[in-house]
Amino acid sequence: MALVNIHPTAIVDPKAELADDVKIDAFSIIGPNVKIDSGTTIGPHVVINGHTTIGKNNKIFQFSSLGEAPQDKKYQGEPTKLEIGDHNTIREFCTFNRGTIQDKGITKIGDHNWIMAYVHIAHDCHVHNHTILANNSSLAGHVDLYDHAILGGFTLVHQFCKIGQHVITAVGSVVFKDIPPYVTASGYDANPHGINSEGLKRRGFSAQNISNIKRAYKTLYRQSLTLEEAKKALTEQAQAAPELNLLVEFLGQSTRGIIR
Repeated sequence: MALVNIHPTAIVDPKAELADDVKIDAFSIIGPNVKIDSGTTIGPHVVINGHTTIGKNNKIFQFSSLGEAPQDKKYQGEPTKLEIGDHNTIREFCTFNRGTIQDKGITKIGDHNWIMAYVHIAHDCHVHNHTILANNSSLAGHVDLYDHAILGGFTLVHQFCKIGQHVITAVGSVVFKDIPPYVTASGYDANPHGINSEGLKRRGFSAQNISNIKRAYKTLYRQSLTLEEAKKALTEQAQAAPELNLLVEFLGQSTRGIIR
């Protein structure tokens, strides 16, 4: 551990495992079961606790609390985990709790996520890769947030919900059911409002890909089909449009029902 990178007012437990180039700023506290990999910087007044593993090249800003005990009355001090991947930006006042034994015992944050100020990620959530969580968005327990999803500021997601790939929510949305891939959602309760066309263009989807996704959206939401009828139709469409496989797979895994 290279002490030159640790501010003299920071408190780092001697049992913590830090790569030599990890930078710890003033008044931050690092607990004994924490592991931090190379290139990661920890701002001032950050507390990292519990069995927490943080990967490479993360930027963690001031006043965040990572790896604290879950806000769950069933929690009895079990050694559950928080795992954060690589190349994430975690802004001011974020709170990420570790998992519970009632689930898989781990809260996971993947790679290349952009997590803005005051975001709360509760126990047993899994935030995948390349997501954006705008200011004050919150995930209740057991939420899955898939690749390239974007949550607008103050979006609230109820426990056990799944947010599919390339979804975007508007400011102040409240999500009580699963949101299928590619969908734009807003409101309280959140409702579907077309597909995330602009986001798909930015990620290299062709005009034909986007046209296929629009057709699939109309099948799911505009043709008065039951969900089972829509799933069957989408499975057929996916044979000629592989980008729809994300949608078909998601609908097959949904447990809370989808916004509709």
